[in-house]
Amino acid sequence: MTESRDLEGLTVLGGDSSPVRKLETFPNHHPGRDYTVTMRTEEFTCLCPKTGQPDFAALTIEYVPDESILESKSLKLYLWSFRNEGVFHEHAANLILDDLVEALDPRWCRVVADFGVRGGIGITVDAEYQRLGMEE
Repeated sequence: MTESRDLEGLTVLGGDSSPVRKLETFPNHHPGRDYTVTMRTEEFTCLCPKTGQPDFAALTIEYVPDESILESKSLKLYLWSFRNEGVFHEHAANLILDDLVEALDPRWCRVVADFGVRGGIGITVDAEYQRLGMEE
């Protein structure tokens, strides 16, 4: 059950809906259990760093939490912050993974960014993090 202390520190949920590069978390009540959280969006956008033209991607984020769980509205506003940012696909996927790992300190995390076809070529970037000592 969600406890009132779980809401402490959540500033984005229930607040302003502007893009912000901030990921918020709440406590995991089951840290002794391995389970996978999957979050998906078909609406990720960023800009080509050279031409400024928009790029669109489907993102899948999967992670095995430890002490923290990602709050979904903060993820939505975080992803929205890329909308006007010029960034290569490979850098975007890895930056998102780095920021998730920093915010969550998960046991394992993967970001799959499946970008739409541009110039006849589709690009999918699969970036993964595995906590040291947790390798299979």
